[in-house]
Amino acid sequence: MSEQVDEQCVLTEGPWEHRFVSANGSRFHVVEQGTGPLVILLHGFPEFWWAWHRQLPLLADAGLRAVAVDLRGYGATDKPPRGYDGFTLAGDVVGLIRALGERNATVVGAGAGGLIAWSAAALHPRLVSRLVVLGAAHPLRLRSALVANAAQRRAGSELLRFQLPRFEHVLTRDDAALVGALLRGWTSPGFRGSAEFAEYEQRCREAMRIPQASFCAMEAYRWAFRSTLRLHGYRFLRAVKQPIISPTLQLQGALDPITLPATAQGSGRYVLADYEWRLLDDVGHFPHVERPDLVAGEIIRWTK
Repeated sequence: MSEQVDEQCVLTEGPWEHRFVSANGSRFHVVEQGTGPLVILLHGFPEFWWAWHRQLPLLADAGLRAVAVDLRGYGATDKPPRGYDGFTLAGDVVGLIRALGERNATVVGAGAGGLIAWSAAALHPRLVSRLVVLGAAHPLRLRSALVANAAQRRAGSELLRFQLPRFEHVLTRDDAALVGALLRGWTSPGFRGSAEFAEYEQRCREAMRIPQASFCAMEAYRWAFRSTLRLHGYRFLRAVKQPIISPTLQLQGALDPITLPATAQGSGRYVLADYEWRLLDDVGHFPHVERPDLVAGEIIRWTK
């Protein structure tokens, strides 16, 4: 059995400011530091805003306004029962940009947050001035690889379990032990034995035990699967065919077992603007956590 935890567990004090912002019909918990051009930081699964805590002060010191977001359903953000489709998640990002008083922003996304970042740039190109994606293929590239590439299908097969009804209870069982197992399996061997990983795992396991957080996390994956057979999903795929006109930097861990490097690299075909690809040796699915200083430097370089 696992005890549920309170949302207060994600309100960690630091040099940053915690805020609650209303956007796209929901209330979002954001963590902000610095002034200057806006950089929105989107975590992946099974994370929350803390995944970017090392980048926040570095970006702020470089003259940027860094804002790490708890995505819809995660952390201290609202957890509505619906709204985990691609259109709504992309709308959350641009709604936050407007709610934060800006006309556009650099959008940085990792893992599942990277898929949202790709979608936001395709569907709302005027609001995404620059794009940085870590450990995530463009949605169309990922879909084609899952159909045609047996290796990518095997890599993504673990996520098929998320389709099972009430799998969120499995995810949170024994103090979210499965979250820890997933993190260990998806990070590089050199990182998973570190003290930094131990703290990261503990915090992610705790945040996933916030009431309804695990259900909401599963719903995004369930929509992605269910939508392949529905008109709504067809409309989304047709919409994200719009070429990316935001200058795009793609960072990919060479040891990523979920989004294979060969799959991620094929995303460049959907970008019309300046595009740069960088493969990171000895890095797994979470470059922003495994190599925080390097990732912060790349974000600063690309934004400036």
